[in-house]
Amino acid sequence: MHYIDGEGSIIVPKSVRPIIHYKETSLSNMNGAKRLLHYGNLHIREYNDYYAVHRDKIDPRKISLGHLSIDAPEHLARTISAAFSGYKVGQDVYHRIKAKGKNQRTALYDAILAGCLAGSTAGSVSSYIVTNTIRKNRSG
Repeated sequence: MHYIDGEGSIIVPKSVRPIIHYKETSLSNMNGAKRLLHYGNLHIREYNDYYAVHRDKIDPRKISLGHLSIDAPEHLARTISAAFSGYKVGQDVYHRIKAKGKNQRTALYDAILAGCLAGSTAGSVSSYIVTNTIRKNRSG
């Protein structure tokens, strides 16, 4: 078994430490983990046979925006691009449909749907780009 994963976390087999009782949180990406735990800046993902442990620079329970910008910029980029793109596309669709004389309810439904699709796509693309850029910069 390797003791460092692809993200730089230390792998702790459950045979070494079978139980960890820290506060469970949902402040991070699960990455296939069963549970997420935090103890101060210590971030632990629990999997079936092991724990993946790393230290965050900023405790997300105390300074959420700081944690996003320093420790998890891919989530911040995804959120900002999804919100902005969804808003702009939704706004554009709404105005175009209203200009065609359709009722406000139809325009609103179509705008929400278009905004959600655009936001979801923009968020996924930006997360992929930022994540791969960070990984390349950290490894090379």
